Amino acid sequence: MPYTPAPARYDSPAFYRRCGHSGLKLPLLSLGLWHNFGAGDDYANSRAMILRAFDLGITHFDLANNYGQPAGSAETTFGRVLRENLAAFRDELIVSTKAGYDMWPGPYGDHSSRKYLLASLDQSLKRLGLDYVDIFYSHRFDPETPLEETMGALDQAVRSGKALYVGISNYDPAQTAAAARILRELGTPCLIHQPRYSMLDRVPEQGLFDVLKREGIGSIVFSPLAKGVLSNRYFAGLPTDARAVRDPRFLKPDQITPALLAQTHQLDAIARERGQSLAQMALAWVLRQPAVTTALIGASKVSQIDDNIGAINNLNFSTAELAAIDKILAS
Repeated sequence: MPYTPAPARYDSPAFYRRCGHSGLKLPLLSLGLWHNFGAGDDYANSRAMILRAFDLGITHFDLANNYGQPAGSAETTFGRVLRENLAAFRDELIVSTKAGYDMWPGPYGDHSSRKYLLASLDQSLKRLGLDYVDIFYSHRFDPETPLEETMGALDQAVRSGKALYVGISNYDPAQTAAAARILRELGTPCLIHQPRYSMLDRVPEQGLFDVLKREGIGSIVFSPLAKGVLSNRYFAGLPTDARAVRDPRFLKPDQITPALLAQTHQLDAIARERGQSLAQMALAWVLRQPAVTTALIGASKVSQIDDNIGAINNLNFSTAELAAIDKILAS
C-alpha cells in the first residue's frame, strides 16, 4: 500500500536543534542503521522502523558503507525504502553515510585515502539510489594518510555535488581541531562530529566537546544507551534476541556484570522518579550536554523507537539528580 507520513510529524519545532554554526537543524533523536537493517534481517521490520521514525519527526538516518551484513546491505535496504516509500519526501530527509573501515579486498578498500573515500562514496550512492548524500563522514582518523588528503577528499565530495556537508567520527580533540582547520581553509567547514558518548562512556567530556564548541561543530553521539545496557533489557538476564547473544562482536555477555547491573538498577530508580524509562533518561542525559545536537538511536523493533522518543518529554535535570547519577556512576 502507498505510504502516507503522519501529518503531525513536525508539530514540535523544539524537536530540532541547529547543528553547530550551520544553517542545518537535526532532530534530537536520529535513527542509526548499524544493526538490524542488513540483508539477513526481516525487511518488513526494517521498513516499519524507518517509516515509524519518520512519522515521529525523525528526519535523519545514519548509515555507513560497512553497515549491515554483508557490508553495504544496510544502504541497500534503506535505498529500497527510499525508492518504494520515501522518494516523494527526499527533501525532508537527512541521509548520511561514512567511509573509513575495511570494505573490499586490496590496498584501496580501507583507511582514509582520497582513492578509498571517493570510491566508497560512489558505491554508497549506487546502493542508496541517490545522486547525493546530505552528510559524508570520514569514519575514523587514519594515521597512515596525511590529514590534508583525507579532508581534501571530503571537500571534493561536496564540490562534486555528491555530498552537501561533511563530518568526522572517532577523532580525538587534537585530530578534530586539525581537521576543522583544514576544512575551514578549503572552504568546506566541518558540520558535525560523531563520537561515542553515554553515562558509561564520558570520554568526549575530556576535551572533545570543548573543541566542538570552539570550532562551531555540531555532534551526533552514538551508543547513548551503551549498546542497550542503559535500558531494562538485561534486568532479567540475557534475552535470546539480545545483541550480546545474537552478535557478541561488540557486546559480550560477560561484559554485563553484576556490578554493572547494580548501577543500572539504581539509575532506573532515578528514571522512574522522573517519569521515564531508563533508556529515556539515558537519552535525555546525553542531550543535556550543550555540545550535543542529536543522539543516535538503534532499534530492533518499532516499540523501541516509540519508547526512545519519550525522552524528549523531560530533558531537564535538577542539580540533585545529576549529583545522584554521578555518585552511582562513580561507585
